[in-house]
This record gives sequence, structure tokens and C-alpha cells, in this order.
Amino acid sequence: MRFFNSRSVQTCIYFSCILILVFQKIALASNHTGLTVSNHDILVLVNGSDSFDILLLEPFNQDVETKLLTQHENLVELIPTEHIFKANTTENVTVLVTGLNPGHLVIGAESQPNETWIIQELFVRITVANSRSIIYISFIFGWIYFIAWSVSFYPQIYTNFRRQSVIGLNFDFVYLNIVGFALYSLFNCGLYWIPAIQAEYALRHPRGLNPVLLNDVVFSLHAAFATIITIAQCLIYERGKQSVSKTASALLCLFALIVIISASLAFANVIHWLDFLYYCSYIKLTITIIKYVPQALMNYRRKSTVGWSIGTILLDFTGGTLSMMQMILNAYNYGM
Repeated sequence: MRFFNSRSVQTCIYFSCILILVFQKIALASNHTGLTVSNHDILVLVNGSDSFDILLLEPFNQDVETKLLTQHENLVELIPTEHIFKANTTENVTVLVTGLNPGHLVIGAESQPNETWIIQELFVRITVANSRSIIYISFIFGWIYFIAWSVSFYPQIYTNFRRQSVIGLNFDFVYLNIVGFALYSLFNCGLYWIPAIQAEYALRHPRGLNPVLLNDVVFSLHAAFATIITIAQCLIYERGKQSVSKTASALLCLFALIVIISASLAFANVIHWLDFLYYCSYIKLTITIIKYVPQALMNYRRKSTVGWSIGTILLDFTGGTLSMMQMILNAYNYGM
């Protein structure tokens, strides 16, 4: 009896070839670990030096030549910029970085053979600063304005509680505030906690850092919470004839319409959810610019600031001033 005919033999050979190709792909994928660096973020001072290591995780099966590329050649000096990784050897290369001028740049690389997997993780974000002392001062300013802005909600809450009245507190300001901080919280929480949105941001900015930090999330959620307390006071305390104006109501409806439309487009995959969050942040920025106008007009018409806490303004002003000073310091320190 013939157990195998020519067709069976051809079929076996065909599937054997397929299996060989699959195993080759797996083997190549396992070898495609490429090059990486010891540190993707480096801070160096002007006329100062630091270093990072280019790490070869697994030996190459052929010689690989790499060349480091800089966005701005006048900011740093790199030694060496080129290196040949010999086949079947494991070696790391230390690159000396010397700061020339303040600024930010990303170091990338190219390789021969020109394979993306070799240099995909070979990049370094470098910050060149004029002074380390300014970095510390900027850090302190950042924490002070964070605390000032966080505490700024409570003088008004205390004033309302002490008076058992919200007469003098403009309702347009309060309701614009809650919408602004709710959208700000949505933006921060989305970028900080949702992997799909983080992946979209990484796709658009492959070598950038997530702009949202934990303190941003904490501040926005706390601000929304404090504003909700203020709204609750508006509902239970004496308020006279105060209400949300037609102008503010129209603006809030417009903002709601923008949010609903952009969210619907995101659900329909017409835009990305990251774009939706960007639209939310633009609304928040608009509210930040205009939210004090109704309160200022109300104070002017009443010729009085009774019911409006000066502590809120002073703390908010302190936070804003320190934030601007921090930006000025950073602009000088990093050559912006």
C-alpha cells in the first residue's frame, strides 16, 4: 500500500517551508532588540558635561554602523557621534554630552543597514540650562503657586458660610468656573489614566513626554470639588435675586454644544478622543480668560465688594504671578 503519493509529499514540503519561515520570523523578531540608551532624559548645564550609554542588548549578526543626529547642533557637542558595532560582540558605548547653549533638543540616530528596529529606542531628550539654581527656584515657585491656587477657593467658601449668604458673589463666575474645571479635569484624567489616549499622544509625539502630571490631576479635581461646594452654598444660602445671566447661559449652552458635537464625532471615529480633549482644553482656556468679567461688572454696578472675598483674589493673583515668574525664569534658563 502506498501511504504517500507525490501530492502528499509536495504538501508536506510546502508546510515544512511555511514552518521554517515562521520560525525564522520568530527568531528575527527575538533578535530585533536593537539599541537603546541608559537614560532617555538628560539635563546638562551650559559649559557642563554629562553622559549616556548606548546599550546593545543582544549581538548583531553583522556589523552595524550608527550615527547620532541632533536637531540643533549649536546646543550640544557629542563625543563620539559615530560607532560601528561589530558582529557577534556585546559592547556599550559611552557618549559625552557638553552643553553649548541653553535649549531643548532630541538626539536621534541613523544606522547602516537602514533598519528601523535597530534605532527605534535610540533617542535622548536633552535639556541644556544656564543655571541649576534657577531650576531649584523655579521648582519652589511651582509648588507655591500650586498651593496658592489650591487654597484660593476657601476664603470665598468661608465668607459664604460666615455670612450664611452668597449675595455679592456673581453666579456667572461660579458656573463658568465649574464648567471650566470639569473640562480641565476631563483633559487631565484622560491623558493621565486612559491608555488609548496616551497611545494616541505618543503616536503624535513619539519622543515627547506626557504633559499631564499627577499634581495637575489632583489640582483640577480639587478645584472642581471646591467649586461644587460653592454652588451648593449658592443653592442653600440667602441669594436675593441673583441668578445666572442670559449671556452666561448662552455661553454655557454654546460650550455644551461644542462638547456634545465633538464627543459624538469621537464616538463615530471621525476625530480622535485626544482631539476631543484638546477641544475641552480650549473651552477651559476661554473660560479662564472671561470668568472674572461678570464679577468685576457686578462689583462696579453695586459700587461694593461685600460678599466677594478679597482672599480669593489675592491668592489667585499670587499664584498667577508666581506662574508667570516661573515661565520667565524657565525662558531665560532654557533659552526659550
